[in-house]
Amino acid sequence: MNIQIRLSHILSRCLFTCSALILISTSTLYAETVSVMKDGTNIRTGPSTDDQVAMELFQGYPLKVAEKKGDWIKISDFENDTGWIHKTLVGPGNTVIVNTQKAINMRSEPSTGSAIVANIERGVVLTKISTKGDWVKVKHTKGTEGWIHKTLLWP
Repeated sequence: MNIQIRLSHILSRCLFTCSALILISTSTLYAETVSVMKDGTNIRTGPSTDDQVAMELFQGYPLKVAEKKGDWIKISDFENDTGWIHKTLVGPGNTVIVNTQKAINMRSEPSTGSAIVANIERGVVLTKISTKGDWVKVKHTKGTEGWIHKTLLWP
């Protein structure tokens, strides 16, 4: 009986400690991605409207969250540019951007042997539909859908 109580106590302490470690690690490491909600959105040098505008982004532009400070989010983009954006100006990270030096092929199926449906240039933003293995099904703003290998996209 005494051994069961000790094992139960040890197990509950372990679960508590493991849960605490998970909470600590998820609060300090941001793997979250967001997308800009409207055209002409300002990215600032600091977390205030008094800070200088560093760049202007368009609707759908994907960003990675680096830090949160009140209602502001420090972000980075696919070229490692950083800045601050108000949290009301971003939504769920459902977009990706082509991150290659030259145009890439969008394919009809998740395979390099399938038909090419479009050529996509660096910096083009696409909406993420689904994934299958190392492939991402995407949709262009003009409606074209197809598959791109995940190594060619950011994030």
